[in-house]
Amino acid sequence: MKIAVVGLGIIGGSFCKAIKLHTQHHVIGINRTLSVARQALADGAIDEIGSPEQLGSADLIILCMYPQACVDFIRENGCHIRRGAIVTDSSGIKRAICPQLCELSREFGFVFVGSHPMAGKETNGYASSDGRLYEGASFIITPCGAPDEAVDTLAELALSIGFGSVTMSDPEEHDRMIAYTSQLPHILACAYVLSPCCPNHKGFSAGSYRDVSRVANINSKLWSELFLENREPLIEELRELNKNLTAIIDAIKESDRDAIADLLEQGHRVKQMLGE
Repeated sequence: MKIAVVGLGIIGGSFCKAIKLHTQHHVIGINRTLSVARQALADGAIDEIGSPEQLGSADLIILCMYPQACVDFIRENGCHIRRGAIVTDSSGIKRAICPQLCELSREFGFVFVGSHPMAGKETNGYASSDGRLYEGASFIITPCGAPDEAVDTLAELALSIGFGSVTMSDPEEHDRMIAYTSQLPHILACAYVLSPCCPNHKGFSAGSYRDVSRVANINSKLWSELFLENREPLIEELRELNKNLTAIIDAIKESDRDAIADLLEQGHRVKQMLGE
């Protein structure tokens, strides 16, 4: 296939590198900053530098930008996409953008299949991209009514470039689960490092500190957009977390050792049951 990757940051750059590492597909890189595209070409991550006007040559287009930016890009450039081509996004939220992209697919005649690669790093930009970033990771597909053939094409590509599994979902389930598995941990990490103790952690910290604080190194512009676009499921998870924290606070305040132990044991049992 000819695959156009739009946005050559860590996600888009990693797609390019993984496709070139594992397959024979032809990769077209499109990026707002031309110097980044030139670097990707020099690295062999892409076969050519493209422009929106050249989208008509692509069989598959992977959008790797902020969620609403993906929609805006297609609204402005959908006229260049050939009929029947597959367009997918890589956004961490789906309910806010999938309906818009489905509507645009009907307007311009392409096939939209939503997707979300469950992988990343604490750093951003093309310099952080890695052809092995997706190895063993989960690739989520939200078909959004697309034909099985298009969904299968995207799933096969994901597995061919190293993803360990493909998970099918709908936008509602995706956003509800991502609020818990991804967005809540980022909020927790940021809240954790806001403690006045954090600047003095060296010499007192080990694995627990690193595990909890790791994802506080966050792209604030991107994640604030994700949080707001997924506000309802995220607020539900924050309320649940607050309820559980309050229960522990109250038990400690009352010096209720049995209650503390019971709450901790509940968490222990959940992790033990899941075997993770």
